[in-house]
Amino acid sequence: MVNVGILGATGMVGQRFIELLAQHPKFEITALTASQRSAGKKYEDATTWYLDSNMPESVKDIKVVDTDPSQVDDVDIVFSALPTENAAIVEPKFAEKHIVASNASAMRMEDDVPLVIPEVNPEYLDLIELQQKNRGWDGFIVTNPNCSTIALTITLKPIYDQFDIKRVYVSTMQAVSGAGYNGVPSMAIVDNLVPFIGGEEEKMETETQHLLGSLEDGVVTPASFGVSASCHRVSVVDGHTEAVFIETEDKCDMDEIHAAMDQFRGMPQKLDLYSAPEKPIVIRPEDNRPQPRMDRNQDGGMAVTVGRLREDAAFENSFRYVLVGHNTIRGAAGASILNAELINEIM
Repeated sequence: MVNVGILGATGMVGQRFIELLAQHPKFEITALTASQRSAGKKYEDATTWYLDSNMPESVKDIKVVDTDPSQVDDVDIVFSALPTENAAIVEPKFAEKHIVASNASAMRMEDDVPLVIPEVNPEYLDLIELQQKNRGWDGFIVTNPNCSTIALTITLKPIYDQFDIKRVYVSTMQAVSGAGYNGVPSMAIVDNLVPFIGGEEEKMETETQHLLGSLEDGVVTPASFGVSASCHRVSVVDGHTEAVFIETEDKCDMDEIHAAMDQFRGMPQKLDLYSAPEKPIVIRPEDNRPQPRMDRNQDGGMAVTVGRLREDAAFENSFRYVLVGHNTIRGAAGASILNAELINEIM
């Protein structure tokens, strides 16, 4: 078994890490960290459990420690669920000796830090050696993208590989859990929609181009097609919905697009990694799917569901579809765990 720790274990994403790792066949939770006010307490006494599952028995009696490398012993991998401002300071300290699989945005766009979706760009893990050389670390940091970016990019990958994308437009309807338990006041979101999420559109645009770029001689060259995002918070607990519009250089046959998505598999599927969905993209034929309540938990929340795939008659060489992805599983904790599984398998 590989001993793992969770940084920021009492928050919503930290709890998702615990939920997903509690029965993992290769990873065993041996360390949980949180703020100083929680340090020294048993996990069940330090935590208000937010998820609709029960708190795993295996973690209830683990003593929470301060989020400091000196307090975390005998751990091979740490999963970071830290807020960005804390992650920027703490993650590099842990990376001096540990593998850090981070869900935070603090280090995502650093030149020598791999930003990875295992089905999309596993080759970016080659940056690890450069990172260790540059920074003098024995460990390293690997990051996963923003939650809305992950779902979008997984669906773009098979299209990008086979067709010449010219431009992508995406409009998101994002769940409140993406802002954390205390992130959106109930009076702000009930009977309402908030048409702005700070920094989200910029992340979707730059991260998508980065993920679908190319790595050569330690340098990532972003994909050249344009990405335009508009991001909105809606009154849904879990599951981000995205309306995607794609323009290609040449006319695309819808049967070919459908087949490319349906047949798409990546390295996690080839290696049969524990958290990998059998099919990264599940296509629904119904006119009224996907829906977050009905489709967010597809393959344990690790698959992205696509529906309403059709030509866009208003524009030449264009088509559109709707997707749903579970933002705190595939878009957060599950993404970091899948990264760690891939690293554990190939390194």
